[in-house]
Amino acid sequence: MRAIRVDGYGGPEVLVPVEVADPVPGPGEVLVRAEAVDTIYVETQIRGGWGESFGIHPPYVPGGAAAGTVVAVGEGVDPGWRGRRVVAAPGTKGTYAELVRVPVELLVPVPEGLESAEAAALAHDGVTGSGIALGVGIEPGERVLILGAAGGMGTLLVQMAVAAGAYVVGAARGERKLALVRELGADRAVDYTEPGWTEAVGGPVDVLLDGVGGELGTAGFGLVRDGGRVSAHGAPGGGFTEPDPAQVQQRGIALRGIAEVQFPPAEITRLAGHALAEAAAGRLRPVIARRFPLARAADAHRAIEAREIPGKALLIP
Repeated sequence: MRAIRVDGYGGPEVLVPVEVADPVPGPGEVLVRAEAVDTIYVETQIRGGWGESFGIHPPYVPGGAAAGTVVAVGEGVDPGWRGRRVVAAPGTKGTYAELVRVPVELLVPVPEGLESAEAAALAHDGVTGSGIALGVGIEPGERVLILGAAGGMGTLLVQMAVAAGAYVVGAARGERKLALVRELGADRAVDYTEPGWTEAVGGPVDVLLDGVGGELGTAGFGLVRDGGRVSAHGAPGGGFTEPDPAQVQQRGIALRGIAEVQFPPAEITRLAGHALAEAAAGRLRPVIARRFPLARAADAHRAIEAREIPGKALLIP
């Protein structure tokens, strides 16, 4: 089969197409023929040298989620899975490939009417986004600021916050992305590359959903009212936002970090199933900006790192 392999940390050029032996599912596993492979920003950071922190060492096949069809089952697995369309949920390894071994506990059936590409686009972000939205408990009428609102997960969070009845402020980069944020229902769209962007938010917010981190995350934290809630789950800005613990306590802010969106397999599949069902019902729309052939994984990573596209980039084997 064809796959993408990283033999050493570096830039996108280290994502090299290779031919490898077809995998065989072991006990408790199935083999999925991937039809669409999810990509997320953290995969570019792992490839660039963060892999040690995640226990990932070259050589490795990147990727942690995909959608496709079960073509074989291993020992102890219900043969009824064969032929079913599924998501290989987050926690799956080596999905930048045509065939993927998936533990049966990470399989999520794809509902009728949902394309594999849509399902793959929800694999990571649908799980994490649903966990974040449920965790912070958005209430009707609250002011919610979403940083990175035009990204794969940001676009989902905008829709979830709108559906919850919040007043939504989406912050992103450039008019193309701001237009998308408005299209998704945000009440206000703010360009956080512009001077004075925090004033454009229009006042304090009850909830900050920070998918960016760095200086932008710190500035966003300053807009949260005392007693508000913060999810600091993104690091494209250079690192996760880490407010002063004394200030967090003094102001009575409920802070959720990246650890709060690391779920066990049963919760991953539950949240994935919820996101897929919402999409199948037309209540949640993943934004797929570009689809790259698997062999062009390097180009997908370049586009992700340049932040040139709104929504998701997928790989198509």
